[in-house]
Amino acid sequence: MPRIVDHDERRRQIAEALLAVAARDGHESVSSRAVAKELGVATGSLWHYFDGFDDVVRAAAAEVTRRTDQRIADATEGLRGLARLDALMREVLPVDEGTRTEAHVVVGFWGRLATLAATPDAAAPTLATWQDSIRLALTEAVDGGELRADTPTDAVMALLRSITYGQQIVEVTEPQPPAAHLAVLDGVLAPWRV
Repeated sequence: MPRIVDHDERRRQIAEALLAVAARDGHESVSSRAVAKELGVATGSLWHYFDGFDDVVRAAAAEVTRRTDQRIADATEGLRGLARLDALMREVLPVDEGTRTEAHVVVGFWGRLATLAATPDAAAPTLATWQDSIRLALTEAVDGGELRADTPTDAVMALLRSITYGQQIVEVTEPQPPAAHLAVLDGVLAPWRV
């Protein structure tokens, strides 16, 4: 009897294997052969689940986003306002071993993702899908009197989104202590705090 394989789960395992190789050995070591070796399978078996290596790269980038979204949901559960925002930003800024490693992995992906042929969902893995969570936290902070009523929440949200990318690049090019990354967050919010 043939073995039943969960196609989506196997795709995710392949994407996770690519992430593991990138985190451990660097992006220059990422190849279909290295991913297959990480999984303990023949290289050709990857192509039962993906049309090509670019699709594996896209899936790995989407997996990073999925993991981040899950961490954010877990970290912000039950929090409101600036407490929610602080917990959220600690999951995307490179402030611990996990998020620093993730920064090295995702920054390495950005160049490759930018060169891939466009697909309908090509931007989805790299979008800050936590944008709605940032907006909610800022709105709660304004409504709760933690931030001034005239806080330009859309502009602050765009700036926070930009610093998450920027601080990941800073961590890769000039590693900083966690306090330095968090100081950037404080600097963005300082003019609007009550």
